[in-house]
Amino acid sequence: MATTSRVPAAVNALLALLKAAPALAGVRIVDGPPSVNLTERRVLYVGWQRGSDLAVSLEQDFNAAGARTRDETFVIGGYIESRSGDKDAAALHRDRAFEILAAVEDALRATDAAPTAPTLNNTVLWAHIVTGDLFQEQSEGTLVGLNFSVACRARI
Repeated sequence: MATTSRVPAAVNALLALLKAAPALAGVRIVDGPPSVNLTERRVLYVGWQRGSDLAVSLEQDFNAAGARTRDETFVIGGYIESRSGDKDAAALHRDRAFEILAAVEDALRATDAAPTAPTLNNTVLWAHIVTGDLFQEQSEGTLVGLNFSVACRARI
């Protein structure tokens, strides 16, 4: 069967890596947009970003003459949220959001235990964090959100 994109396999592999990461044990990891349950204190969304309806943005082009293979580049959106009812806890939640981002970054790095992590377990040529946007709110408590993007390159 022909493969038209590595996006589905890459998103699934990213979710699996993050769910297996010990540093994310206390974080709820969600595939896609949030549900109506907003009681979670620390949440990591894969395939959703605050302020955007896109899960993944992708581009493809032929890799060489002959049109036998294609290169695919894509960006998987993600969002981290840390919140509480305290109105003066911005520093705490900002630190927590960046701790979660660091755990995502660590999960994407090769180690002796996970040598294929940067390739999302061989679904792409490479994957890494490329951008982030920080949000802070204090209305009925403190909420710190952090959009991030994981860029990937694949050969199909």
